[in-house]
Amino acid sequence: MNLPKEFIQTIESVFDEDGKQFIKDLPKLVEDASSRWDLKDIKLVSNLSFNFVAYACRGEACLTPTQNVILKIGVLREELISEINALKLYGGDGACKLLESDEERGFLLLERLTPGKMLSELKDDDKRTQIAMDVMANIHSRGTIYRAPTKKSIKLSDWFDGIKKIRPHYGGTGPFPKEILERVESVLPELFNAENVLLHGDFHHFNILSSERGWLIIDPKGVIGPAGYEIGPLMLNPWGMFQDEKQFEIQTKRRVDIIKERTGWERESIINWALSHAVLSAWWNFESSIEDEHSLMCAKIFSELK
Repeated sequence: MNLPKEFIQTIESVFDEDGKQFIKDLPKLVEDASSRWDLKDIKLVSNLSFNFVAYACRGEACLTPTQNVILKIGVLREELISEINALKLYGGDGACKLLESDEERGFLLLERLTPGKMLSELKDDDKRTQIAMDVMANIHSRGTIYRAPTKKSIKLSDWFDGIKKIRPHYGGTGPFPKEILERVESVLPELFNAENVLLHGDFHHFNILSSERGWLIIDPKGVIGPAGYEIGPLMLNPWGMFQDEKQFEIQTKRRVDIIKERTGWERESIINWALSHAVLSAWWNFESSIEDEHSLMCAKIFSELK
């Protein structure tokens, strides 16, 4: 199996010994999944990151051949189990369909979305934001089934416990502006004083794809927490596509207006969720020894919004 060197390096650096064993076992894992689900013509996607993902054909589609499914295999961890759980709960409503899965081996067989254009490929940001709001409303709409946390779901509050590590780590606020960190610390209790739903958890332009069934999500984290958190990842993205701070500031104001109009949420709450996620995102990267100027730049702009 000809895996990209960058993919191997990412898996081994992120997952350490488990990652090295995963790379070693991967050819056999792919063979087992292919045999189990009658998959043929396995072809890697071009943007591998933290999981093995490949196109494949299954059943009658192989007569064409048409690669009609996606095979995803990941290092066994809480996040992969919660993704499987979330996809089962969505049942293809607003999300790509989970066709088969094996939690014990980290296998997912998913429908292939066509044409599969990412929301980030649209140029009109107002239109992108409107579409994202449609998708978010859809995945949050199914009611009480999503409001009961399961043992297989990640708690958003556990993620935000990371904020509590910043001061001990730096003996102060480190690269985080003091007034921004203080604001996030002060608003989080109020933000979490809201009803919990099943969140995507990484809701942004690269995880919303076009399909014959409309715009759908992929790669949900399966996190339980207040619905407003979804705004955070959306507001930071599309990552790496902003030309300058002024453009981003203007675009951000438009996004807040659209989100407020579509959701009815208070403007201050929208901004505070965006700010809180920006700080959390920066902390995750700094904790992994990765410089994150983008998240801190976003946090600065969010903190200045009225």
